[in-house]
Amino acid sequence: MNRRSSAAQSLALLAVLGLGASLTTVPAAAEEARTPQVKWGQCPDDVVAEAAPTVLRCATVPVPLDYAEPEGEQIDLTVSRLAATDPDRRRGVLLLNPGGPGGSGLTLSALLVAQGLPSSVTDRYDLIGMDTRGIGHSTPVSCGFTTGGPYYANIPPYAVDDAAVTAQAKIAQRAAEQCADNDDGTLRHLTTANTARDLDRIRAALGEEKTSYLGYSYGTALGAAYASMFPERADRIVLDSNIGDTHLDRDGMRRYALGMEQTLPDFAKWAAVRHDSYGLGRTPRQVRASYLTLAGRLDRAPVAGIDGNLFRLLTFGHLFKQTQYPKLAQTWQTLLEGDEAAARDPQVLQQEGTDGALSPADNALTVFLAVTCNDVEWPEDVDTYRRGVAEDRARYPLYGAATANITPCAFWPYAPAEPPVEVGTEGPRNVLLLQNRRDASTPHLGGKSLREKFGDRARLVSVDDSGHGVYVLGGNSCALNTTTRYLVDGVMPSKDTSCRAD
Repeated sequence: MNRRSSAAQSLALLAVLGLGASLTTVPAAAEEARTPQVKWGQCPDDVVAEAAPTVLRCATVPVPLDYAEPEGEQIDLTVSRLAATDPDRRRGVLLLNPGGPGGSGLTLSALLVAQGLPSSVTDRYDLIGMDTRGIGHSTPVSCGFTTGGPYYANIPPYAVDDAAVTAQAKIAQRAAEQCADNDDGTLRHLTTANTARDLDRIRAALGEEKTSYLGYSYGTALGAAYASMFPERADRIVLDSNIGDTHLDRDGMRRYALGMEQTLPDFAKWAAVRHDSYGLGRTPRQVRASYLTLAGRLDRAPVAGIDGNLFRLLTFGHLFKQTQYPKLAQTWQTLLEGDEAAARDPQVLQQEGTDGALSPADNALTVFLAVTCNDVEWPEDVDTYRRGVAEDRARYPLYGAATANITPCAFWPYAPAEPPVEVGTEGPRNVLLLQNRRDASTPHLGGKSLREKFGDRARLVSVDDSGHGVYVLGGNSCALNTTTRYLVDGVMPSKDTSCRAD
């Protein structure tokens, strides 16, 4: 693999990034703690730099590696705090999660503030970010994935035929073996259920009887698990851009292709009225045809290290935000023209020559695999994936032959230690679900599915908008006001709500 191709892979990944005795109980010490046990201090230098100008304080919270042995080996979780700005009106803590699994959340509070989080929220809550187990400044894990290596993205490559599935199976198997070879005994304990237990340990360490929660993307699975496992300690729960359950399984991965089919038309409409600038087609149908033509051409002859798979992955990632449409249109244009020089992104040039070094995405890739593969059983038969790829290549031509392709979970060395968390219908009506109607990675179907599973505990706010992320990260006033009203005043919509486009 040439250096420019490996660097382009890294950029594509970053575009997508922005898984015996009952273990559902928590030791009494965690349940009963009411005195804060956290010592706040300065955050790590990279967190300080990324959060600037917002000033955060950081601390570590020890939690059991294995909740079946709560007094056994402990691992550290790093948490951050942006303290409530009005102590007289302070309500409590709002735990934050950006998704993944594998995303660092230490600076999420600073990002939300920079994006316009209402002061009525920051007045009332300590915003608590964190690196969940295995991630970043918490006790980290690594499969040893390298720059230029064959495994570089959480979404498998687009399989043009059965032979491509067979080839990917070999890469997936080696990736699973590599994780096992590098495991120090931690990987098998990275699960959504254990991370939810960690949230409750953090709550207890902060001296809070209850906690509120705001989670995006995979963070909705984590929040759904917490609200189901600890309904009596879950206060106001907001789940934004839902994957549809407490875990990501094969069906959830395949829904990415549905999301891309539903979201690309928004980009196609945008590009069509700018045809004179980008030349991608005068109608949305022509823009879609340009995508399919260009993907097939790059399958045969890559440009500047970008082949058909990387082109599809880059397109998928750039559909997350409408602000990324101009860059995506520019990329399509240079690739359609076959302009090697224009397609050579300066970031790609900076990454050339790094083949064989530990990938900057290694930690995120490792956590994603560990959580996703540990949470639920995945099919092990390669033929199952061949059939799925053939089905979804026809059903979802834009991306189905990628998201249905085989992953290392088919060869994962560890069986799930417990069933995935079942969404709990018993508990207060305190779960607010937010969902754009067009979202590449979490289509609207995920919000509808989780609403059905929670029953009367939840209300769904459906937004006539495109992109990944609704509250603060999106621009819809109805969704913003509805969510802020809930977090600040506790006013939950009496029924499911549809928000029109602004």
